[in-house]
Amino acid sequence: MQKASLNPTPDQTFEVIGEGPYNFVKILSRSREMQAAGHVREACNERFQAYHRLAELIPEDEEVNLEWNHRNSRAALELIHASAIDHFLLNDFELSAALLERLLELDPEDHLEGSELLAFDYQAMDEQELFDEVINDVSDKYPGRQLLLLWSAYRRDGKLPEGELQRFRTRFAPWFAEFTADEHPADESYLSDIGGEHPSLGAQARELWLQTENLWVLWPGFIDALRAAR
Repeated sequence: MQKASLNPTPDQTFEVIGEGPYNFVKILSRSREMQAAGHVREACNERFQAYHRLAELIPEDEEVNLEWNHRNSRAALELIHASAIDHFLLNDFELSAALLERLLELDPEDHLEGSELLAFDYQAMDEQELFDEVINDVSDKYPGRQLLLLWSAYRRDGKLPEGELQRFRTRFAPWFAEFTADEHPADESYLSDIGGEHPSLGAQARELWLQTENLWVLWPGFIDALRAAR
């Protein structure tokens, strides 16, 4: 059985040291290769199993922050984040949220900006108090925050607040246009744009739609309300 360890650093963080099943750099790379080859289920399983192995290393009664500037530790954090996305897309919002909560315990600085996805999870779970706590950690520079505030208000009151709606319509116009459009094709034009060095705002807006589309299948009323406000 291959061993792994948590090595403390002078910065009061820890580095994950290990080979084989604890070489998270290789596991992350392998999972991405699997996904690119169309083996999505296997890639998801690879990431989730890696998370379980990491979790077994972390003492339950001790605060552990992983060192972001250490390759293997960073890869471990990236695997947790990727697994949270996997479960979010499967509509398993509870498990996705649990993974993100663990991620933020291990990386309080939130280098991977998991707070935004956690806010989507909490909103999907109708955990409004938890949502109110985490939304403050999402930058107001991000269109996702504005979208979340609108969706939260709609879920609570059944209507869109005019001030938030106006802010979304003007400050994040490409996102408002995308989220009120009738079609959102992931066509060659989009893929070429989003894969480029400087993707357009329109492509970034479509990416957010595609990343959250599973929510709007479950809660189409919110999108209908946005379209009615065009």
